[in-house]
Amino acid sequence: MIDIPANENDPTTPMVFIIIGRAWREKDGEPVDMHIMLSAPDDDTAVREALNALVEEGYEEAELDQIGTLDGSPDEEPHASAYQGALEGEVAIVTFS
Repeated sequence: MIDIPANENDPTTPMVFIIIGRAWREKDGEPVDMHIMLSAPDDDTAVREALNALVEEGYEEAELDQIGTLDGSPDEEPHASAYQGALEGEVAIVTFS
């Protein structure tokens, strides 16, 4: 089996995923809207790592609505910092009140 990078256009650039959804710290509590950015080889791994990060942050439940990849660094904060963190191997969780 030949390993083909998920980002066939530029295999030297890591794939940075953005996952859009919401999570709850308590099952009956208020949801928190969020964007999660992380680097992963494929979307299945990205979802698994995002869910693990949410558990580590104390969230009990999550609904993930959309997943996609970013073509470049966002211009505005807090997404620009989250993108940089994702490039460095972090799972960045941006929450909205």
